[in-house]
Amino acid sequence: MTDAALSSTPYQVIASATPLRRSPSRDGARETQMLAGEVFHVQSRVDGWAQGVAALDGYEGWVKLEALAEPALIPTHTVKTLRTYVYAEPEMKSEPLALVSMNAKIVGARREGRFIEAQRMGWVLESHLRAVGEEVEPDWVAVAERFEGTPYLWGGKESLGLDCSGLIQTAMEAAGRFIPRDSGPQEAWAKANGRAVELTEDFSGLERGDLVFWPGHVGVMTDPETLLHANGHHMMTVTETLARAAKRIAFNYAPLNGVYRLG
Repeated sequence: MTDAALSSTPYQVIASATPLRRSPSRDGARETQMLAGEVFHVQSRVDGWAQGVAALDGYEGWVKLEALAEPALIPTHTVKTLRTYVYAEPEMKSEPLALVSMNAKIVGARREGRFIEAQRMGWVLESHLRAVGEEVEPDWVAVAERFEGTPYLWGGKESLGLDCSGLIQTAMEAAGRFIPRDSGPQEAWAKANGRAVELTEDFSGLERGDLVFWPGHVGVMTDPETLLHANGHHMMTVTETLARAAKRIAFNYAPLNGVYRLG
């Protein structure tokens, strides 16, 4: 947490997801997203916008105040499925109020039947949640694979749309691991927390879980030959051979930067 966050007011996201923008405008560039239940340390407010720092990864920017509430409450559960509905009543036939994605956090109140009341939101199916303190996902790559086919969204990190680094951060968070938000800092983190894998002309010797980096792009190996990545070429999260992806990206943009294996 930054010094600025320590001297600010903690608010909580009450929207399903909200963009963190570079400037206080709906036309401001979307830098990333925050999901329901995340904490945003507000430092200033201007015309319905809050400027501050995301507690999860220290990202700074602007968020619409209507997406936030105070005080920040302590979450009791995290969404463990790709997505789940929030209902008006503890009944599957009731009106859905929102659709929240994996890693969204809820503050549980009452239980009724199969549902838990999420404060400030509605009712969520308990089997779609993981209580704080329960075991996290054992294989972060398997989590990432569940996002195959998800549309590409610049700055996104929800199940309805995410970008390359959002995919990696989201999957690792579900497995209880931290990695920065953007691909550049992710590569620096991988260098510090893993080891470089020697690259051969035919990309042999790679393993499941190896992180593959280009300038401004990242993916993960699901087996010795196959890369999973959210990308703007396909405009979705796809698997393809690393050899094919590397050739295309090198031709259109830049050659591969490096591959890192985590412990």
